[in-house]
Amino acid sequence: MNKNIDVVLINPYDENALKNALGFITPPLNLMYLASSLEKESYNVKIVDDDLIQRGYDKVSKMVEKINPQLVGVTATTSTIKSAMKYVDLVKDILPDSLTVLGGPHATFMPLETLKSSENLDAVVMGEGEETIVDLANHSNSGKNDLEDVKGIVYRDIESGNLKTTPKRPLINDLDSLPFPARHLVPFDSYGAFQEQTGGIITSRGCVYSCNYCSSSLIMGKKFRSRSPENVLDEIEELTDKYNINDIGFMDDTFMLNKRRADDIANEIKARGIDINFVASSRVDRVDFDLLQNLKSSGLKTIYYGVESGSQRILDLMKKGITLKQAESAVKAAKNAGLDVLTSFILGYPGETEDDINKTIDFSTKLDSDYCQYSILTPFPGTPIYNELMEKDLIDNENWHDYTVLKSVLKYDEMGLNKKMVERKLATAYLKFYARPKYLLNHRHMFKVMLKTVVRSFILPKLTGGTGKGWYQNLDNKTE
Repeated sequence: MNKNIDVVLINPYDENALKNALGFITPPLNLMYLASSLEKESYNVKIVDDDLIQRGYDKVSKMVEKINPQLVGVTATTSTIKSAMKYVDLVKDILPDSLTVLGGPHATFMPLETLKSSENLDAVVMGEGEETIVDLANHSNSGKNDLEDVKGIVYRDIESGNLKTTPKRPLINDLDSLPFPARHLVPFDSYGAFQEQTGGIITSRGCVYSCNYCSSSLIMGKKFRSRSPENVLDEIEELTDKYNINDIGFMDDTFMLNKRRADDIANEIKARGIDINFVASSRVDRVDFDLLQNLKSSGLKTIYYGVESGSQRILDLMKKGITLKQAESAVKAAKNAGLDVLTSFILGYPGETEDDINKTIDFSTKLDSDYCQYSILTPFPGTPIYNELMEKDLIDNENWHDYTVLKSVLKYDEMGLNKKMVERKLATAYLKFYARPKYLLNHRHMFKVMLKTVVRSFILPKLTGGTGKGWYQNLDNKTE
């Protein structure tokens, strides 16, 4: 079987105002993982990252037409699902014989709805996609029309037109067996975060916790699966030696769940003499000073804590499983270890009062982390809170492009809150945290970032009818 066929993977443009304000566009790690698995099987792959190049639907579809691939895969989050479907529709119109596939978190939890939304979409991938995309490419290459033996998908039967679901695909247990992401397929020099290149690495998958607002454990499983420290360091060396990238982000959901493994990774970095700066995340109840100090000595620069609320009652409603005291202790331990700290908080959680929101804002400033991220509770499909709110008819709409975590999509009036008040509190939180004179004195570089964030996240949307799209479409003349 000749496997030298073309597969195109598309990352859609993401209109997340906060992300664009911060200049935080990162390489599509998920697509690079899919690409490397395909390349391992001798397929030729091209990644088109429209979130980076921002060519628009028409120009991207014409790029794909010139390549004339047999398989076109598109990834999508909830906020980009409608955008992703436009690429699918245009590509299928131009290349009707191509196999069109869509994956990502939204498709994983709403496969039937996603497939029904367009007759131009042939299949939806659920969950991890490395093995599934290879199976789909094999079918496309062999000319087989029936996808019934490809596990982990929902597809449209060509003969009957019926939608069929195949058996669930088992999770990949041996993560060391996966080839490193195909970073050579994206222009690394064009990406940046705070004017620094950042190489993203995923060292583990799966989450053992059950936070009500999060779908991670449902996508990647409740079992914690991890790569060996040696395998992780081999990839880090590839980043430093081949791509000249020394600023690295560990993108795991629970990097420090296994403290011994985190310690081993720190020790291996030092043993190999690798000079890097890296960012990692942790629950506030999974850190201690000794661990943080060891990670700091190996290059850890910033630690991210998902605190989420300044009200213990709300933390309990979220099923977060932490206390405010633990959050304070974790921030203090990181500061004592000489680390920068990034904290995140969610506003407008069901059951919350305005007083609870104020407590969260006050608590976030009290922690005095170096950076802080706020969002409005967004019930993404697949999360327990989404199912709860749907049953109670408390979701205001399902306009997926509004699921940016910066807009309120709940019927807050029926929950004792007010939608405009919640959105106003989001702006207040950012201003109260970042506009503190003492903070700006100690973090002068953040003044410009704060200004851009406020303008793009809150002012521009008001000037463009509340969508924030106008500046992108009108100034850059993109195709919508």
